[in-house]
Amino acid sequence: MAIARVLVDGYNLLHVWQDLAPGHPRHSTAAREALIRKLTHYTDAKGVPVTIIFDGYGRRSAALAEISPPGIEVLYSGKGHSADSVIERVAHRLRALGLGEALAVTDDNAQRDTVIALGGFAQCCTEFIAEVESTLGIFERELRDHNRREGSRYRR
Repeated sequence: MAIARVLVDGYNLLHVWQDLAPGHPRHSTAAREALIRKLTHYTDAKGVPVTIIFDGYGRRSAALAEISPPGIEVLYSGKGHSADSVIERVAHRLRALGLGEALAVTDDNAQRDTVIALGGFAQCCTEFIAEVESTLGIFERELRDHNRREGSRYRR
């Protein structure tokens, strides 16, 4: 089965991705919005839906709603729950319903082991960041080349 969804431990990834939203605290709205924007571009390039789960509870701001297209889902774990438990439940349900495997992105070894035991995949934050940046670099080059070809086609 293919990866059905990427499940991201939001604050865990933000703590590792230091150059995302420089000058802003890792738990700030600006940092969350920067992460959502970056992963929106990744989803557009890769075609795999992403769910970003943040610890705690809160409401999606109007700004978050504007930049969250259908391929991106932003969740808060809810009072008394952790992003870890949400990721584990979703990974289990995807597999149990035959929808495919989840890829959990976190630096929490226990959580990665649990998702793998549930039949999913796991990746540390540093590896995922490298994959996102590589994917976006390739996508930008392909888009630039496509636009150049299309532009020359209409100049004739």
